[in-house]
Amino acid sequence: MAFCPMAMAQGGSGATIFKSKCQLCHGADGTGDTTLGKQLQAANLRSKVVQKRTDAELHKVIHDGNGNMPPFADQLGDDQIAQVIRFVRALGKTAKK
Repeated sequence: MAFCPMAMAQGGSGATIFKSKCQLCHGADGTGDTTLGKQLQAANLRSKVVQKRTDAELHKVIHDGNGNMPPFADQLGDDQIAQVIRFVRALGKTAKK
């Protein structure tokens, strides 16, 4: 696997995990503007609603699932979920104000 400075700047392994587990529904930019994301009404991870949630709340949603979002407890450990949350926080910082 090649070193990608951009991925490291955007959260390193969190970005990698996001790409493999979350991007299909939430899109590369986290807005949920994908075919499947629209169908499942995936949350816009850059939105104020999502960004206002605590890390513990986001961890619970990723771990246990919520609504149309499946649980990832059997696929991701707590440290990996924390990395994804850091990446999601970075997406929120890039949202247009």
